[in-house]
Amino acid sequence: MVVHLSPEEVLAKMEMNPDLILLDVRTPEEFYRRRIPTAINIPLDELYHRYGELDPEQEIVALCEHGIRSLSASGMLVQLGFTKVFNMTGGMSRWLHRTISG
Repeated sequence: MVVHLSPEEVLAKMEMNPDLILLDVRTPEEFYRRRIPTAINIPLDELYHRYGELDPEQEIVALCEHGIRSLSASGMLVQLGFTKVFNMTGGMSRWLHRTISG
């Protein structure tokens, strides 16, 4: 089961868990334009072939631009056996905190 978190809840989780994995499943172009500094980018269309790059023991928050692709990514990870998976609702369009670009 995927747990949904608001951007504010994700920020609080980031502050409590420095090992939290922020998995940005947007395209590299979207990721390059604006991203959360600690996020890693594995586009949704590559995730099935690259999920081995993720630590299934760590908490993972999937995010995208609006929360649709990250919901798919979260569901995929759960089906692959990941148990600490969260989806950031609203995605980067609702993220009002620190970002970087370029």
